[in-house]
Amino acid sequence: MHEAAIRYLHVPVFTEQRWPQEQMELYPSMAEHSGRAVLAVLRHLRTEGKGPVLVHCASGKDRTGVVIALVQTLFGASEAEVVADFVRSNTELGLPVAQPSGPRGHNTLPVTAGHLRRALLWIRSHHGSVPAYLQAQGATEENLSILPEKTSATHLPATPS
Repeated sequence: MHEAAIRYLHVPVFTEQRWPQEQMELYPSMAEHSGRAVLAVLRHLRTEGKGPVLVHCASGKDRTGVVIALVQTLFGASEAEVVADFVRSNTELGLPVAQPSGPRGHNTLPVTAGHLRRALLWIRSHHGSVPAYLQAQGATEENLSILPEKTSATHLPATPS
């Protein structure tokens, strides 16, 4: 691996170590704060080529799940496809199907389609679309130029001159 050209980017979703404990409250908050990480992925893909990108967090299901869901959405995946991929995290991480009883660490809680749908609903209700959300986060047309034409152009509001 020493010869591989690996670039490490540290782009946390939350800049503070405090966030909602309840998952149904956590996901809209993650949607609100994930823009920087999604933009970092898009900028990397645009400038470094279309090679692989690894996105991860402590468990690889919540913050990672939202960031990846937004990237998949930007590249044209349907909400059904994105949600199906998201809930696969439970199987891949060996998490129980139902919420565990008793006190558990956040990394042992399974994800549900409802969690991701809350995040996507937050974005749509506050910005209308994922591209418009990213524009509100500082994305430029150049940042979004890597996206399929129908995704980048039709969902962005016109910028005032």
